[in-house]
Amino acid sequence: MRDRALPALEIEPPAPADASVIWLHGLGANGYDFQPVAQALSLSAVRFVLPHAPERAVTLNGGYVMPAWYDITDPDLRLGEDAVGIRTSQGQVEALIERENERGIPDARIVLAGFSQGGAVALHTGLRHPTRLGGILALSTYLPLAATVAAEASPANCHIPVFMAHGSFDTIIPLPHALASRNQLVALGCALAWHEYPMAHTVTAQEIADIGHWLKYRLAL
Repeated sequence: MRDRALPALEIEPPAPADASVIWLHGLGANGYDFQPVAQALSLSAVRFVLPHAPERAVTLNGGYVMPAWYDITDPDLRLGEDAVGIRTSQGQVEALIERENERGIPDARIVLAGFSQGGAVALHTGLRHPTRLGGILALSTYLPLAATVAAEASPANCHIPVFMAHGSFDTIIPLPHALASRNQLVALGCALAWHEYPMAHTVTAQEIADIGHWLKYRLAL
């Protein structure tokens, strides 16, 4: 499994790490995209693992090759979903979790985080992971392969704490789409904290502050 782990930027805390946040970037970006956010959070004893997505052709962008967790074929992300690509990325995130286990971080001290497409993979993977994780940060995103989650969710993580945040002016993933995902997660039993901000498809200072409070609480920092 370790051999399948993606290359990643890692930010080590001043003290020995006793928790990890695996943070997945959005389409066309890389692990450095959220480096400033991870550094601004400045969480003691938390390692941030910021992997770089593989490059692949993205149909919606004219087949242009870019860092992507899966292909997108339609502006409505619920249509023509790339199940193979999503599940391949799931396996790569699982390899990162296993690598953290090998470094002494148990699953309960690991949070999966992601923005946009990365957040979709974080949700997909976290809900299906066989052992209880510390939580999921889902930013400006949605629940992919939604029709399969009820049957595939792990009993260990169907009640997992989820911080879900979205912009009321988001035109990439419209707010109603995110709200539908939120409602499905609540129906599944997730302990979901919903945050809505007056922003587009981005992050804000208030959102980062709220993320910091949530992580400190979840990881008992």
